[in-house]
Amino acid sequence: MKLYIWGTGCAAGELVDHGLAAGELCGFVESEAGQESFLGLPVLPPEALTEQDFDLILVASRHVDAIAARAEAAGLPADKLLFLRDNWQLSDRNRSCEAAESVLRPETLRALRKAPRLMPEPAWVGDSALDERDLGNDPVRIRTLEALCGRLAAVPGEAAELGVYKGGFARCINALLPERRLYLFDTFAGFDENESAEAGLRAAHRNNSLERVLSLLPHPESVQARVGLFPETASGLEGERFALVSLDVDLEESTLAGLRWFLPRLNPGGYLLLHDYHNPALPGVMAALDRYERTVGKRLVGVPLCDLNGTLVICK
Repeated sequence: MKLYIWGTGCAAGELVDHGLAAGELCGFVESEAGQESFLGLPVLPPEALTEQDFDLILVASRHVDAIAARAEAAGLPADKLLFLRDNWQLSDRNRSCEAAESVLRPETLRALRKAPRLMPEPAWVGDSALDERDLGNDPVRIRTLEALCGRLAAVPGEAAELGVYKGGFARCINALLPERRLYLFDTFAGFDENESAEAGLRAAHRNNSLERVLSLLPHPESVQARVGLFPETASGLEGERFALVSLDVDLEESTLAGLRWFLPRLNPGGYLLLHDYHNPALPGVMAALDRYERTVGKRLVGVPLCDLNGTLVICK
């Protein structure tokens, strides 16, 4: 069995960490030139696969339309691509998956293949600061952020994101709250070496940079990046107060540190978005909130979202 994964982000890392054994993979595919290897395997352009004998490509990227077009232009057989993310359209790209059926175990294929879903545009959305690029990854999460920001007019305080990754969510916050300072807390070089993370997750977070994140932001003049390990990077901000906080650091100790630092500084009427709260691949997020609630002796008021990774919106 000769498998490739299209993508070198978190979804690709998760496949290796929680599904496919590294020994089943021949390598990874990326549309744009960049890193030469990921998890010790080569990263190839799609055109290079026309010279390879392979059984299946697992597409672990949300850019499904662009990837489908690139694969067709490269001459890759459509029935050898299995789309794992953002397969939301009237016609299922995976309607023909004979190659997957012949390669993967039935239980593995059932777990990986998702039914297509249609997401209608909410009736309340009029003119928006967001565009299709912003909505492409997780429309429930992004539209909820837009609705929450619309309720912050009377709430003082700044915005912050702890755990920026590649900057997609920071871009949305910056577009929706251009008048507020946006603090970005991240190492921009991966996880703290002292906190345990599985190999695929760790590798996916190394391929980031502050320069790339800033290039995505519509109002970079409103942004202050705090580069390094949190909470040391919050030094000097002890008196700051916040109206909106995105907490997206995946692991238990880092999540707990974020809750301890930000919740006391969240103004009444503000929101803290705890990403991955219901993500079974990242159980440390829920464990961190449980520990925090036991410490403060009360259950926080929170609304769970039915987005891709189970965000919990904590309301102050």
